[in-house]
Amino acid sequence: MANIEEAKLDMYDDFGGSVEGDMTVPNQQRGQKQGSEPEFNTLDEPIRDTVLRDLRAVGVKFFHVLYPKEKKSLLKEWDLWGPLVLCTFMAMILQGSTDTADNSNDGGPEFAEVFVIVWIGSMIVTLNSKLLGGNISFFQSVCVLGYCLLPTTIALIVCRAILLMEQSLFLFIVRFVVTMVGFAWATFASMVFLGDSQPAGRKALAVYPMFLFYFVISWLVISHS
Repeated sequence: MANIEEAKLDMYDDFGGSVEGDMTVPNQQRGQKQGSEPEFNTLDEPIRDTVLRDLRAVGVKFFHVLYPKEKKSLLKEWDLWGPLVLCTFMAMILQGSTDTADNSNDGGPEFAEVFVIVWIGSMIVTLNSKLLGGNISFFQSVCVLGYCLLPTTIALIVCRAILLMEQSLFLFIVRFVVTMVGFAWATFASMVFLGDSQPAGRKALAVYPMFLFYFVISWLVISHS
């Protein structure tokens, strides 16, 4: 019995001292070893700073659409705020563009029509891109297609200002040219951002639906009166 008690005492003596260890998360250790900065936490950030940061991000994406030089700028951190703003703005401008016989129109069908064309159309174009073997995510493609509506939206604003004047054939030609420029720029910008995501032999099949998508929206702009 004495030998058993001595063995127990020796076992507990080996456990003497305090228990110490490093409780750092492995990902954090890896980041510290590589010299990277810790991830930014927005939970304690004021709402004003969060909103301003999101607005700056949307503004930067709008700039890259107007000057599509950096191909990955809209694909790094996708969001749907810009497309939502553009879609809502276009729907508000285009609503009530068709007058009925009794001059009563609540603008509902036109507002819903723009939303259906923009969102369902962009989803169909994205689905076609994925089926062709595109290597970007679904929401990245929807983000790019939505942000690239900016040139068409600018064309809509210009055409709306022209409609305030007394209409003539010359003004209609100006509206047509402005709309076609917006259409061409939107198609070009979307091709810049999404072109490299498609297999080499299937780019034409991916570009054709985008062409139709922006053409239909441009038709709504030129037919607005």
